[in-house]
Amino acid sequence: MGTSPSALAEAGLHPATGGDGMLACSGDLLLEALVACAGVTPKAVATAIGVDIKEGAVSAEGDLDFRGTLGVSKEVPVGFKTIRLAFMLDCEATAEEMQSLAKLTERYCVVYQTLTKGVVIETTYNELLMKP
Repeated sequence: MGTSPSALAEAGLHPATGGDGMLACSGDLLLEALVACAGVTPKAVATAIGVDIKEGAVSAEGDLDFRGTLGVSKEVPVGFKTIRLAFMLDCEATAEEMQSLAKLTERYCVVYQTLTKGVVIETTYNELLMKP
């Protein structure tokens, strides 16, 4: 179980890895985080550049070879190979404004930038239980 500032999320295994499909798998949660961030960022960017977005939808899907995460093949990487992020925006924007909106959304979306640029992760296990 993980926590976020606003809710408690229960995660489980994907059905392809033995889960029952009743809980969101970590890959689903990652894509949901990208959609959430990419969904609010264009509105802020649009306001800044003077474009009125009446409504919109964002979706993400990814390609993942489960042989990697299951340890079936060492040649197959663990994780998504490709993620597709799609925006459907109801707005009256010129092609130039849409280009600017896309560029600035990618630049200021925290999750997008983290995924595309990578990040150093510091991991500890049982740190509080270990004695020097």
